[in-house]
Amino acid sequence: MPDELYDLTIIGAGPTGLFSAFYAGMRGLKTKVIESLPQVGGQLAVLYPEKLIYDVPGHTKVLAKDLVSQLELQGFHFTPTVCLDERIEILDRRQMEGGDVWCLQSDTQTHFSKTVLITAGIGAFTPNKLDKPGVAHLEGKGVEYFVQDKRKLRGKRILIVGGGDSAVDWCLNLKDWASSIVLIHRRDQFRAHEASLAELRLTDIPLMTFWELKRAHGEDFVSGATIYNNKTGEEREMEVDAILVNIGFKASLGPIAAWGMEMQGNRHLKVNCLQETNLPGVYAAGDIAAVEGNEPLSLIVTGFAQGALAANRAATFINPDAKLFPGHSSEMRL
Repeated sequence: MPDELYDLTIIGAGPTGLFSAFYAGMRGLKTKVIESLPQVGGQLAVLYPEKLIYDVPGHTKVLAKDLVSQLELQGFHFTPTVCLDERIEILDRRQMEGGDVWCLQSDTQTHFSKTVLITAGIGAFTPNKLDKPGVAHLEGKGVEYFVQDKRKLRGKRILIVGGGDSAVDWCLNLKDWASSIVLIHRRDQFRAHEASLAELRLTDIPLMTFWELKRAHGEDFVSGATIYNNKTGEEREMEVDAILVNIGFKASLGPIAAWGMEMQGNRHLKVNCLQETNLPGVYAAGDIAAVEGNEPLSLIVTGFAQGALAANRAATFINPDAKLFPGHSSEMRL
């Protein structure tokens, strides 16, 4: 058997992965967490750390970055081994002395585990870039696709491009923070939640439909923008300090799709009611999982429940005499 054999290896350190690590620790499993990003937190940390989340039990509202910090403290309570900035390319079954184990290969090392839990969310994600003059040159100099620290936007004149949840949410998040905000969207239909749109329409933020960004101005930082109306051809010059581009992102499961698991569509791994994939000892939870017979429900709370179930099932896979139900945490000395 390999020297470093783990009971459970979790692929993905987003909210579901972090909570799963905690639950695996409660079951006494020797656990490893592998994350392709250089930080934990997944989408919460990378896409919208400054956004408020309202549907996490026990929190009337919580900043995404604060939730990540709390989940990290909880997830690492039992000191799992953590590998950041490492992407697993190959998952295969190896026959070794004492039984079969899973072999997880990255470009730097090989990991061995009795069971595997995939909590990779939507997979690798990259923002849709805006191919307009000046935009690429000013990326990171006032043109932003993600907002990591909204303190840099205090008192700024901001142009927001997009019509989805991110664009509308940033308008609401920054309305008392920026000196001015203008939202432009290439059509008059928005993809954002109706409740958020209704709240936005009560503010004094201009919603300019059928307007698009034509050019970003500036050398060392953003100093202005040219926008145009795609119906009339009218152009306007704006003095702005920052341009937030929220026009969606591309997601891909990458190598995960080639690991031999049954898929539902092109972005979900099919699992049963115990979060089991068709591979023995391999589970999936959170946004990446589709429970057979149910429509995927991409909520943080759903991922928490699925991660706990998968960790408990992994414990019984390793030790068939173990019970699926671990008992209540209030009865344990943690």
